[in-house]
Amino acid sequence: MITYCLYGEEVKKFASSSENCIGVGYEWEGESVVHLRLAPQAHSFGIVRSVLFIHGTRPKFDSDSSDIIVSVDEDGKALVCSKDDISPIEPIIIPSRENLYSRSKGLIEVGILEGKRVLIIGLGSFGSQIAIELAKSGVGHFALMDFDRVELHNLVRHTAYLNDLGRLKTDFIKDCILGKNPYAEVDLFPININEHLDILDAEIKKADLVICATDNNQSRYNISEALVKNQTVGIFGRAITRAEGGDVFRYRPGGPCYVCMIGGQWYNSMSEEITNEVSARANGQIAAYTSPEEADAMVQVGLSSDIEPMCNMMVKLSLIELSRGSESGISSLDDELVFPAYLWVNRRERHYSEFAPFNKCANRPTIMRWYGIALSRNEHCALCGDAPILDTGEGFLKDIDPELVKIHNDIDLETAERLMD
Repeated sequence: MITYCLYGEEVKKFASSSENCIGVGYEWEGESVVHLRLAPQAHSFGIVRSVLFIHGTRPKFDSDSSDIIVSVDEDGKALVCSKDDISPIEPIIIPSRENLYSRSKGLIEVGILEGKRVLIIGLGSFGSQIAIELAKSGVGHFALMDFDRVELHNLVRHTAYLNDLGRLKTDFIKDCILGKNPYAEVDLFPININEHLDILDAEIKKADLVICATDNNQSRYNISEALVKNQTVGIFGRAITRAEGGDVFRYRPGGPCYVCMIGGQWYNSMSEEITNEVSARANGQIAAYTSPEEADAMVQVGLSSDIEPMCNMMVKLSLIELSRGSESGISSLDDELVFPAYLWVNRRERHYSEFAPFNKCANRPTIMRWYGIALSRNEHCALCGDAPILDTGEGFLKDIDPELVKIHNDIDLETAERLMD
């Protein structure tokens, strides 16, 4: 027997109309499952069938124009029959918008999340997972930014599959979001944000929450600047070398910004995990003179399971921020996750080699746990400080826009350009 699936919102839409219409059926070959839609869908796989939607209480074949007939009565009850099986069958109804996340009620306020807009910048191993988890939670509006495409080296940690090689990450993640929440609205920006700061600023202004999951500090600085300017909440996450550990940072207006945490030398990203040789050469993580063999050794990412804790923390903090002001099952977390930054350690390597063994740690720091970082706003921060002091040490001013130097140090443009020389 074939299983038919119908979307509740589409059934309601058709029941309220007066005309019959031709739709589309997507059959998963060899699995006896057909998804019935009122209109063609982008990026759908499977055998395509012609579907006739009619008003009435019982489908009946009287022509050869369609492979499948769906009848919908005035109460929205549907029955399906096909040329291969003319006996009417009740389809599985995919829940309507108001019922899709009924099992989450009590833990999160789905009604509130439906109206929230989340901007996710960077759709690699971090951003792709976070986007899908927020879609599962019922977030209703997304803006996705990433200029990159799915490459073979992504697959060991990314949510994409071999079939997605070469696709824009924005397009792939949109499909993933709609696969979990077909009623979500998703806007796509396949751009390099460092080259489109006007678009970045406009989208941050519209967002209720911004997720920064990029892999370089130049973009993080630009995002942080726009967050401070627009007083928008933002959550940053990153892994360091081979994902031996990582950190998560939450910016709340009035509190410390991302530059307060990483300090004046925000340009220095040498301790960060390198996930892509091309981008790492472009931003200086891998020097131009580095041989292909040496570069290949530097591009050694951690396991997917190594980044899961950071992604999970970012999702938790996101739901707390998006649900703020409502009473739900996660409200108590707001009283506990009070730090602006958090550190996670996977292995006692390099940066964490002095940590105690997990089985003999006593009261000393060890692996596989979170550490909250108490961080105060730096009044001398070059980005958000009331009395910013610019570090003019060797190399700090490299590649910084003189206009940015002028703004953050209250000096004229001529002086700023002289500092740059």
